[in-house]
Amino acid sequence: MKIGLFGYGKMGKMIEQIAQDRGHSIVAKIDDPSQDVEYASMDVAIDFSTPEAAFGNITNCFKNKVPVISGTTGWLDKFSEAIKICEEHKSAFIYASNFSLGVNIFFELNKHLAKMMDGSGQYKVSMEEIHHTQKLDAPSGTAITLAEGIIEHTPYENWKLEQSGDKIIPIKSIREGMVPGTHSISYKSSVDTIEIKHEAHNREGFALGAVIASEWIHGKTGVFSMKDVLNLS
Repeated sequence: MKIGLFGYGKMGKMIEQIAQDRGHSIVAKIDDPSQDVEYASMDVAIDFSTPEAAFGNITNCFKNKVPVISGTTGWLDKFSEAIKICEEHKSAFIYASNFSLGVNIFFELNKHLAKMMDGSGQYKVSMEEIHHTQKLDAPSGTAITLAEGIIEHTPYENWKLEQSGDKIIPIKSIREGMVPGTHSISYKSSVDTIEIKHEAHNREGFALGAVIASEWIHGKTGVFSMKDVLNLS
């Protein structure tokens, strides 16, 4: 399979190595929106660029019928518009705040626990995420996805960074060292605490998941998620 990489930082380089190890070829490395792009050479594009570049990268691929795997966060105010363009051009798209296979299982575990805790009335939920100091956005996209999973199945209505309140999920964001990513969800009552946690040991899991998603989407049209890739629906 011929893969175009949009964003050639640490994640892009890791994706390149894993893709090549799995027998794929990298036909483009786009790290500047002004670069010329030969879309016809690509079977699929993987976007780990910047919030400023992501929407243009993704929609230009759709217009050239190139399926896209995107893990770039910070641009989702234009997500609905991107979906519309994808559907208009009969392309294919998977966006995930985190492509780690373990994290996507954790997303489903989080929803299941939220369903179990709904209506107990005795527990208050809170979240904490820890990432390396080079991560600019806070909270992480993964933390937001986890919060949305809780909101979907409980009376909580919103999440807030470093704030608490009725029907608000407080999220604490910590930036330290070279931590790849740790996410914890706690349900605390006056008598006990229930906690689930995912800790990434390195960033290879994110890159591997993105390559697996690109293999899965090749030849398909439509908008999908990692639940489809992992058959978790």
